[in-house]
Order: sequence, then structure tokens, then C-alpha cells
Amino acid sequence: MVFDRLVEIISEQLEVDRNIVKKSSFLAEDLGADSLDLVDLVMSIEDEYGIELPDSELEKIKTVSDLCDFIESRI
Repeated sequence: MVFDRLVEIISEQLEVDRNIVKKSSFLAEDLGADSLDLVDLVMSIEDEYGIELPDSELEKIKTVSDLCDFIESRI
């Protein structure tokens, strides 16, 4: 399942407890991701799923759910 693997990637990249990562979590506000964290996160996701997440799409992604939906639409 995409969400479960995404939780692992996010908790590892952002160094947060996996139990606080919810679909409704905002990447910046709730999980503390800054712009550099987001770049690292995107690179990990692109490697994991073999997809490309363009900057234009990244601007639209605010929550874990947004990210999950994007990945599911590309794989």
C-alpha cells in the first residue's frame, strides 16, 4: 500500500515518529518540513516509485494525502 510505505519514507526523511504521520498531516505545518526537506523527500519518493514529481505539482502538494494521491495516480 502506498500510504504505509510513504509513512516510512516521511518518518525517515523528516525524522519524525511514524505514529504522527497521518493522511491529514500537513507536510510543513504538522511535520516540520522545510523546503530542503521537501527536496530530499521528493528525491526519495522519485527513487522509490520510479516517477517524477515536477516542481509545478509539488506546489500543489500540502498534505500527506495529496502526496499519496499523486503517487497513486502515477504508478
